[in-house]
This record gives sequence, C-alpha cells and structure tokens, in this order.
Amino acid sequence: MSMSGAEYLASIYGTEKDKVNCSFYIKTGACRHSERCSRKHNKPQYSQTVVMQNMYVSQQNSAKSADGSHLANMSDHEIQEQFEYFFEDVFFECEEKYGEIEEMCVCDNQCDHLRGNVYIKFRREEDAVKAAEDLNNRWYMFRPIYCDLCPVADFREACCRQFEMGQCGKGGFCNFWHVKPISHHLKNLLARSSRSRYKYRSRSRSRSRDKHSDKHTDGKHRRRSRSRSRDRDRRDRRGRY
Repeated sequence: MSMSGAEYLASIYGTEKDKVNCSFYIKTGACRHSERCSRKHNKPQYSQTVVMQNMYVSQQNSAKSADGSHLANMSDHEIQEQFEYFFEDVFFECEEKYGEIEEMCVCDNQCDHLRGNVYIKFRREEDAVKAAEDLNNRWYMFRPIYCDLCPVADFREACCRQFEMGQCGKGGFCNFWHVKPISHHLKNLLARSSRSRYKYRSRSRSRSRDKHSDKHTDGKHRRRSRSRSRDRDRRDRRGRY
C-alpha cells in the first residue's frame, strides 16, 4: 500500500532522508553549522526539554592555561567532585523553582555547539516553558545563562552509543552527546529528594480537598515535614564530601 505525500514526509521527518529539517538539531538539540545550516532548525514553542548552552565549564576545557598546568594540583576525584557540586546545584535550583525533573544531562563534548550544554527534561511542558523564560534573565558563576526550549524528547537517541561503550572514534568532537556521568550516590540522592518532595505535595493536595481537615493543624504539619526533609537533604549533601 503506497503512502500519500504527507505520510511519506511524516515518516522521514528528522531522519537523514529529510532534506528540509536538520536531523542533528531534532535529535540532539544542537547543530555544528548553527544558523548557517542548509536545513531548518524548527525551535519548538512547547516542549518538556530545555537546553542551557555552554553552561558547564569543565576544568579540562577551561582556558586558564593552554598547557593544562592549572590542573596539576587537581586529582580526578576533585574534578569530579566539582562537577557533581555543579550538577546538584542546578538540579535542585531548577526543580524547586520550576517543577519536577525527569532527566538531566551535561555534555562533556569538546565541540563548540555541545560543550558544556545542560539538558533538562521536565515532567510538564508548562514547567519547561516557564524555566526557559526565566533562566534567560539569570546568571551562573558570573556568566549569563542562555536557555531555549529544545526538540529532544528521547535522551537515549541523543546520546552516542559508541561513547557509552568506550568505542567512539571521534572523541570529544562527536556530534552526539557524550554525557558526563554522575556517581551512584548523587543519583540516589536526587531520586530520593524528588520522590519525597512530590510525594509530600501530592499528600498536601489531597488533604486540601478534604472539607473536614483542620487547616491550622495541617499547615503546621506541612512546615514540620518540609523542615525535616530539608534537614535530611543537607545531611546527605554534607556526607558526600
């Protein structure tokens, strides 16, 4: 059974056969040709995902010294520790201000269009839209943040599979994401914090719908729960260092 013209165009959208739309921009949210690309970069008006371009400045790629002497006194553990501090800081700030986060990745590529890019996928599109609007008015480590909605829906499709297996021949100049990993401890901390935060909010909304609940008592309970949760988070964060 033959396809209509519209069905055919839909079937090749974002693939290498698509001669109109840039497949790399659709898959990874970035393109090495940038605005000079011969194919279209259709920036979404609504998306669950935002990208903060070149936000993370790694110690290896920073221009403090051309010969790498600025790294002489830093161990791999210390470099990873600084990265995880950055990751945790951005994750908690964005989740607390904008909404629940499903995934967050930081690119460790060396090419300009991917280096230090931070991708965050929110649970709700409206949270991502709010984050993109607000973050463009903010700074991080004395540098302005450049944030856009991003077409990437599946982070696995954007990642370089060869890099994950330790076999990418293009190194840091690959056009797919080379995701900088975080420790299992930090993964568990972020997951535990998110579960407790949104489980608590769900309980709070349920109680607010109960016509017979005591508002005064309920308000005290919410404040105590939030305080205990924050104390646990602070203890966990101190324990990692």
